[in-house]
Amino acid sequence: MERYAWKATIKEGMLEEYIRRHDAIWPELVAVLKEAGIRNYTIWQTGRELFGYYECEKGAGYAARVQAESPVVDRWNEYMKDVMVMEMDPETGAQPRLTRVFLME
Repeated sequence: MERYAWKATIKEGMLEEYIRRHDAIWPELVAVLKEAGIRNYTIWQTGRELFGYYECEKGAGYAARVQAESPVVDRWNEYMKDVMVMEMDPETGAQPRLTRVFLME
């Protein structure tokens, strides 16, 4: 199992809308994430900064490919563009992966 972390920024005044949209996350998006082997997906916020974390049961490469090939993920990303800023990795089409520098288990 690989861990994956990403970061993004919420646009000014859009935190409540960002939360509202995630409270009503599309079931078909959840299905794609599960198909990608993504588990334990969590997003934290401080100020306008977001930090996301998930575990990839089938590997981060597989998770990135499934998301990049999904029209549902494309629609979600388009839906979220007015509330957040996230530059996608041009190679994977997924959120830019943060580099882990410490782990305590």
